[in-house]
Amino acid sequence: MNYVGKRRKYTKLFLKALKIALGSSAAIYLAMILGLDYEISAGTITLLTILTTKWETVKLSLFRVITLCFTIAVAWLVFTHIDNEWAAYGIFVFLVVIVCELPGWGATLSVNAVIGAHFLTSLEFDRAFIINESLLVLIGITMAVILNLFHDNRNFKKELVAHMRLVERRLKGVLAELAVYLTDTKGEENVWEDIRDLEARLKQYIRDACEYQDNTFLSHPGYYIDYFQMRAQQCSVLHNLHQEAKKIRNMPVQAKVVADYMRYLSEYIIEVNSPVRQIKRLEDIFAGMKEEPLPETREEFESRAILYHILMDLEDFLVLKKRFVEGLSGRQWEIYWKSAAKEDT
Repeated sequence: MNYVGKRRKYTKLFLKALKIALGSSAAIYLAMILGLDYEISAGTITLLTILTTKWETVKLSLFRVITLCFTIAVAWLVFTHIDNEWAAYGIFVFLVVIVCELPGWGATLSVNAVIGAHFLTSLEFDRAFIINESLLVLIGITMAVILNLFHDNRNFKKELVAHMRLVERRLKGVLAELAVYLTDTKGEENVWEDIRDLEARLKQYIRDACEYQDNTFLSHPGYYIDYFQMRAQQCSVLHNLHQEAKKIRNMPVQAKVVADYMRYLSEYIIEVNSPVRQIKRLEDIFAGMKEEPLPETREEFESRAILYHILMDLEDFLVLKKRFVEGLSGRQWEIYWKSAAKEDT
């Protein structure tokens, strides 16, 4: 992890700790002002509800409210009919776990267990105590939702854009290295390492894009996820292309044409390019190769066949970008492509 990555990691950790500390303290203070019993639990609920992203916090808060009703009902049913405390609590937890896990709401279990412990300790199920427990949950989740509205999305977005530019430069470099290899098999350099490094980076960038999407309430930021996924697929294509190229024993003369095309293509690995012209030029190369004289030896035939597969890999490379472009909505084009085009001019 580089310096920038480490700095962002520690900044996120600091901000998360600060939000949890402030939210928990504020929740306890508010519960004390309202004169609630078990006021410390409001802070614990805030701590357990603040997660990485806004949407996760909102969804978890909703699930907490839904499961709270069931928790109160189960607590009343079990604790008023079973005198043995440890057995009653075990049965209570057993039922709550089953009901929470079935719809995938297991993250609510911790708070439900705390609320259940309150009922077991007091054995009160009157209106006042139910309101007390409900207010503890509402205070805790409200503080969590409010504090998780604060995220440094502006700088996060700048980092995503910087990562996009880095990926484009790396893809250009890989294509250039592969072009050199097709004209001089000794000039391969570190293509394998470069591709693997880029694949690893793209996995992290996709995770970052998902986190950014979950930290904004806008409807369009999935663009970054789609973009990095498209580049990851293109990287995989280049991985296959590299493996194909290494199978060629003697480069045929047509390899220079393919290498020249790869150098040409590398200039168009940019965000706002629609690969219409690049696809047309590739089609012309396909047509030209069909008019070439047939190979005279088996070795030349195999080399030409592999070279043809390389062209097909390049076609897949372009089709991936074409599909990405075709999948853009009008709003995404306005926000991302139009603004990016202005920056480049």
